Amino acid sequence: ADKARVEAELARTIGATTAVWLPRGLTRDYDDFGTNGHVDIVAAIPSPGRLLLHDQRDPGHPDHAVSAQLRALLSEQTDAAGRRFEIVDLPAPQTLRDDEGWVDWSYVNHLVVNGGVIACGFGDDRADARAAAILADVYPGREVVTVDARPIFARGGGIHCITQQQPTLPSKVVRA
Repeated sequence: ADKARVEAELARTIGATTAVWLPRGLTRDYDDFGTNGHVDIVAAIPSPGRLLLHDQRDPGHPDHAVSAQLRALLSEQTDAAGRRFEIVDLPAPQTLRDDEGWVDWSYVNHLVVNGGVIACGFGDDRADARAAAILADVYPGREVVTVDARPIFARGGGIHCITQQQPTLPSKVVRA
């Protein structure tokens, strides 16, 4: 499907009026167990006009360049109301590599639930706490709980990935 067809289907099914297309995901997300560029480890919109962005600050990590590229692109984008996004950086954990190579660990991959946020943790107390504080700030009134996401990321995903909602199909499914 091309972009126009995808955007038309999003408009038809969920009323989307705006789509923001990213050119790529994080580097390791293209490995054997990756998702080939899923947005949920790169960016999330916690509220209208605000955007959480994965921020790899170490210039030696290949995702440092990816973060810069995505920041430049997203700083020029607008939400459905035409507002430029307020970009909130969500720094990557300090760990750069594991036994498989460069990690794509990202705090952006989280799940918002009733009254709370389930956040990824990576065994890095300082970075995990910083991420939890940022998530608490962008989701006021919600309790942020961190769980160790390293085993999940090792097999291609994070908290958000393994908790994907299953939509209810209408009794009469419309065929395109």
